[in-house]
Amino acid sequence: MEMDMTTPATAVEPTANHQAPDMDLPKEGELPLMEEIETRPEDHPIASFLRMDRMPHIWCPGCGLGTVVKCLASALEESAINLDKVSIVSGIGCTGRAAGYLKLDAFHTTHGRAIPFATGLKLSRPELQVVVFSGDGDLSGIGGNHLIHAARRNMDLLVILVNNFIYGMTGGQSGPTTPVGAKSSTMPFGNFERPFNLPHLAASCGASYVARWTCLDTRRLAKSFGEGLKRKGFRLIEVITPCPTLYARLNKLGTGLDLMNFYHEKVEIRHGADTRDLEIDFQGKIICGKFVDQERPTYLEMMHDHYRKILGEKYVPMPPEGGILREPEAEKGL
Repeated sequence: MEMDMTTPATAVEPTANHQAPDMDLPKEGELPLMEEIETRPEDHPIASFLRMDRMPHIWCPGCGLGTVVKCLASALEESAINLDKVSIVSGIGCTGRAAGYLKLDAFHTTHGRAIPFATGLKLSRPELQVVVFSGDGDLSGIGGNHLIHAARRNMDLLVILVNNFIYGMTGGQSGPTTPVGAKSSTMPFGNFERPFNLPHLAASCGASYVARWTCLDTRRLAKSFGEGLKRKGFRLIEVITPCPTLYARLNKLGTGLDLMNFYHEKVEIRHGADTRDLEIDFQGKIICGKFVDQERPTYLEMMHDHYRKILGEKYVPMPPEGGILREPEAEKGL
């Protein structure tokens, strides 16, 4: 029997298992309206981790940085760490803005100096969990010298390096991770310089934990951040994120959504892969996973052990809470 599609459907009487909705049925030819729900910024799941007075942020639509911040907040919440004992340090660039948005003790350093500042903070306040959160240009370009030596010393820092393959805030120049063949404002005919393989760089210098994920794989990324918070030593987590405003536009790669679809198609998870095989070609396969996870003495542990052997009882190490703090009782005796 053929049904006349122009005839309105017959209303169904409610039964014990089928309750009529408590709302007026739309008139013929009208679409049902969704109930308006008031949304407030402070109701966001990670609002308690953010400085809401600085919202909205300045990141471009399609940028992956907001997702990375959300994953870090999720990891901090899951770890149940005392946020008064967490400090975040960043340099200059799009990623560096994160230090100003997170409701943590934070410092926004000059360009390339996030790691040395974080090093000084960790040495003076060993009880703190110090997180460096910055971009590929800031940490491996002008700050590359500090990156390799912090890894060599196994400084007890969690370094989140967000890699979007370009200098995003200053005009789209080629950076130390721009793939060969990719165009930029300074190399409009394509980059010919070999980029850094960041996991291999960190691992070969002595990092104790090295991983790479994209901002598409949020659960694995948040889990990796959580592991990094629990480990000690120099921990580098590279996060591949889209830059639709400059990198994608200059290379005609589409929108941020197009880049996320690209990650879905091109990412291969290979835990424990040889870090020499992790180079990223232009629009090529991206190997993600956890590549290094080993126990090594940290810089402070090696320093204390060394001076105890040399000086014996004469050596008085800095207390765990740092050398610049004094208890009120001690203050009274001065």
